[in-house]
Amino acid sequence: MQILSALISLIIAAVLLTVSPANAADILVVQSVRDASFTEVMKGFRSSCSASVRTLILSDYTEVDVPRVVREEQPSLILSLGESAYNAVKKVRRTPIVSLMSLGLSLGRSVPNNVTGVGIVAPPDQYMKVFASMGARRVGVLYNPARSGNYLNQARRAAERAGLDILAIEVREPRDVVRRLEVLKGRVDALWLLPDTTAVSPATTEAFFLFSMEQWKPVVAFSGNYLRMGAAASVDVERFEMGRQGGEIASRILNGSSPSDIPFQDPVVITVKKNATIQQKLGIKSDSRR
Repeated sequence: MQILSALISLIIAAVLLTVSPANAADILVVQSVRDASFTEVMKGFRSSCSASVRTLILSDYTEVDVPRVVREEQPSLILSLGESAYNAVKKVRRTPIVSLMSLGLSLGRSVPNNVTGVGIVAPPDQYMKVFASMGARRVGVLYNPARSGNYLNQARRAAERAGLDILAIEVREPRDVVRRLEVLKGRVDALWLLPDTTAVSPATTEAFFLFSMEQWKPVVAFSGNYLRMGAAASVDVERFEMGRQGGEIASRILNGSSPSDIPFQDPVVITVKKNATIQQKLGIKSDSRR
């Protein structure tokens, strides 16, 4: 029965995904899942790019051969939204790809010449401003070099420019987090949560905030969702503006520019959110001028 159900799903997908090149849209949007954040990104994208689009949401299908869809539809450009979407399109080499909402690319993964886009992580300099405003000179962070090593290299340079010190501790598996946090005790003024899924995950989040309470040190996170858990501040990327940036890139490519001539961009609109209650408890007098 399961085999029959899977076969039916594949047949339906094949029918739904078949579009003749003559009727194909300018842009094939490959989206990981249905999610409000992607909807917001697409609103921004459409505000700066008027090309026709067709959206393929991967989670709607059991299996999708995206390179085959690209060969059959021959879009002028692919827009990938999310990590699994980028993984599904990355084997395509002859069609320009604009990637948004991909964590791996945001943290410094190298890309082929036909790929460009906008990161989902604020540049390190933005975090350094937050730490400096809190008076935190020594910043501790846990990371997996394979996932966010390139981003940490950028962070070290940003910290040096800001006169701060980064104490970066490597973790290879989530189960290492609690033990590695012990290394930071008494040695840092603040803790930095990176969107590194080895270090920061549902299974490890509690350990960071226990450290914060025990050591009386603030946590600065990459998402406002952590404020209600006890983070003192977060550095958020505005989804609409990220989409708008992506739309501008797509328009340039559709007008003849090569993706290889458009460097992968940092998000330009960043919002710093503060947890006033936590900052007050920790005695932080944040300098808003920095």
